[in-house]
Amino acid sequence: MKLHLVSLGCAKNLIDSEVMLGRLVNAGWILTDDPAEAEIIIVNTCSFIEPAVNESIDSILELAKFKETGICQHLVVTGCLPERFREEIVHALPEVDIFLGTGAFDRIVHAVNGSSNFSKCLLPDPNLLTIQAKEAHRVRSSSHIAYIKIAEGCSRHCTYCIIPSLRGKYRSRNNEDIIAEARSLVLSGVKELIIVAQDTTSYGKDLNTSVDLSGLLESISDISEDLWIRLMYGHPESINESIIKTIATYDNICTYFDIPIQHVSSSVLKRMRRKYTRDDLYRLFEKIRETAPDCALRTTAIVGFPGETDRDFQQLFDFVEDICFDHIGVFLYSDSEDLQSHRLSHHVPQKTAKKRHDLLMSRQTDISLKNNLKYIGRVLNVLVEEKSKDNLFIGRTYFQAPEVDGITYINSNKLQSGRFARIKITDAFEYDLAGKTV
Repeated sequence: MKLHLVSLGCAKNLIDSEVMLGRLVNAGWILTDDPAEAEIIIVNTCSFIEPAVNESIDSILELAKFKETGICQHLVVTGCLPERFREEIVHALPEVDIFLGTGAFDRIVHAVNGSSNFSKCLLPDPNLLTIQAKEAHRVRSSSHIAYIKIAEGCSRHCTYCIIPSLRGKYRSRNNEDIIAEARSLVLSGVKELIIVAQDTTSYGKDLNTSVDLSGLLESISDISEDLWIRLMYGHPESINESIIKTIATYDNICTYFDIPIQHVSSSVLKRMRRKYTRDDLYRLFEKIRETAPDCALRTTAIVGFPGETDRDFQQLFDFVEDICFDHIGVFLYSDSEDLQSHRLSHHVPQKTAKKRHDLLMSRQTDISLKNNLKYIGRVLNVLVEEKSKDNLFIGRTYFQAPEVDGITYINSNKLQSGRFARIKITDAFEYDLAGKTV
């Protein structure tokens, strides 16, 4: 029987999807990219913010049509959407046959096999879910890029964030399992390992051992020189000098620092329950640039948070101008009744928040172009991703993470996907680069 899975949301969700597919393939299921050919359709959902909730629901309703127009017998919805909205979602989406929360990913085979006495909505405590084992089979979406999840959940309680409720407390994976998985991925041909968690730089702090992120990165770095290692989803409170030095020291670890700040105003940060100050952030990014002068900086920020004044926003705007981030994602505050921030006073009108978003992104566009112009004439190592058309390939530099950053267009008549190439940059755009082989 054939099965089709749609994975929505972040890279951490993608790993869950890949592990579920691995379990299903081991159980004898055949995967198909065409939902019209599938007896079982699975949607692994995201519900972090309102646009993600809407995308999840739209995807479910669209795929539910194949129960009438295709051969789909069961529609299964997994992940954050059922975890967040609990049993009420059963009545809201009668098209769905089975819902599995974030603590039930290990039940996926039983769910699609139609085991008897299986609840239509299964929501076990995510804290009880076994952390991914090193031997877990994954059906990867890319042959040369792989994400490695080094921890699950989050123990911070930012007022705007639902993740601790959806994923449980922070739980680090065993470092030996992570290293074994990384080694296996490299042996399979992976050229870029992307280390992820909800708070990556807190890795190991919950373990009763001397394990820390610096040591883990060093061990992964030793696996191969012909490899990029990229760290995503750091945190200003947990990144330390040791981590910064390790990233700066090893040639195969990308000097790419993804550190979401969310805001810089003291009053907004206090309302968000983020325990650092604007001065802390200035010192942090100064330290990073001092240690790794050729580094790339990426961050995210939230505008329109309850209580954010024009003065608060101006502080954020000025900070972005001062730091000159290579990449920034700006999000409109997403409100919901199940968030602590919902109960805060002085909610910002959506129109005002959108105006602030557009102002900040417009300024960042200028900053990004200025940053990119400095690469013209330089020869950079580029990981070739795919052939776009005749004599044109698409790749990425070390300062371009997949999906979230820009890309590099390469003029060449012959390159191999999944390999590194030396590219001379000939042109720069607001977010992308262009070059040719040397």
